Amino acid sequence: MKLLFVALRAAFFAGCFFYFWAWLALSVRAYDANLGGPLPAWPAIAGWALVALGVPLTLTCVGLFVLRGRGTPAPFDPPREFVASGPYRLVRNPMYLGGLAILLGSALILRSPSVVLLAVGFILVFHLFVLVFEEPTLERSFGDSYREYRRAVGRWLPTWRRR
Repeated sequence: MKLLFVALRAAFFAGCFFYFWAWLALSVRAYDANLGGPLPAWPAIAGWALVALGVPLTLTCVGLFVLRGRGTPAPFDPPREFVASGPYRLVRNPMYLGGLAILLGSALILRSPSVVLLAVGFILVFHLFVLVFEEPTLERSFGDSYREYRRAVGRWLPTWRRR
């Protein structure tokens, strides 16, 4: 029963984040005309590929936070156990990368230069969030296990070697 409650909480928070970013992306599209109009149509194929990679990556990360971490993706309701499996074995922030792939892919599908700029802003804001809040919090919460993980796994670029 407790796992079901955690899963429902995680689904709710993940849904809120998704709808917030979707709303924001649709809102900034009004500025496309000021940025020279729509992007060319040909990158839409790459956009679909990014979305096709980003959605399962993000859902896998949320699932790991629920099943292994007993928490949610929300910073105010984080996992209680340290999660370093699945995509987290390769990169420390796969959920953000999945979100970026979805947002950037959507920008290409929608042919929206303003959503491309929003995606750039997304990664800059979350990079600062990771540096200022998330990594210090994880170090305080999980100590040496997080420090070792941080040494072995890249923040944004995948690490392919075995730990």
